[in-house]
Amino acid sequence: MKNASAFLASAAVIGVLCGVGAAHAATAGAIKNVVLVHGGFVDGSGWKGVYDILEKDGYKVTIVQNPTSSLEDDVAVTRRTLAAQDGPTILVGHSYGGVVITESGNDPKVRGLVYIAAFAPDTGESVSSLIANPPPGAAVPPILPPQDGYLFLDRSKFSASFAADVKPAQADFMAASQVPWGLNALNGKVTEPAWKGKPSWYLVTADDRMIPAPAQRQMANRAKATVAETAGSHAIYVSNPKVVADIIEQAAKGAAK
Repeated sequence: MKNASAFLASAAVIGVLCGVGAAHAATAGAIKNVVLVHGGFVDGSGWKGVYDILEKDGYKVTIVQNPTSSLEDDVAVTRRTLAAQDGPTILVGHSYGGVVITESGNDPKVRGLVYIAAFAPDTGESVSSLIANPPPGAAVPPILPPQDGYLFLDRSKFSASFAADVKPAQADFMAASQVPWGLNALNGKVTEPAWKGKPSWYLVTADDRMIPAPAQRQMANRAKATVAETAGSHAIYVSNPKVVADIIEQAAKGAAK
């Protein structure tokens, strides 16, 4: 017995020295599965920095690649991703991705929702209805007229509006690689908001020029979300993945209680 105890103690020390114990200790008692949902004009690759941090901290992360053609299609893709999870899951949405998680988050595997500078609609609301009456002086996103039922941002104004704190070369690439955002996604209405029955967290970006910070705060308060606020642009998940990963980890621990 004495030798066995000594062996176990040595193994624990070796595990800590190798970093194995530390990663699991960081998420002890937390929900381990995280699903990340991107918004309009971009794809899931922007989550790379957040993904790296969460995976290092012991989470199992899956990234949804929405077609952003319609809310119905995006919800279907997200639900298929949730079906593939092996247990309780934290569902995260950025921007329009907040609409997707609001509609798909009633899935029984979802234990908590995290909104990153995101829309959090109520019943019957859509992105279109939420942006219909911007407050006086609010920044107006440089959305170009629809082309065949899809939207793009003015490439010359993309950086200033969407990604002002992202490195210029990366912001330019994001502008050049925009994903068409369908009018059927913009106009898609939520039927049963998941935040009414699931705990929610919300990261407000104070310097956002796509969704004004006051609008973010209003939606977060309506959802009774746990709110954190940070300086940063709409692309905070790219420019400061650490602050985004932190609130996701907070949700993973809080929703497990």
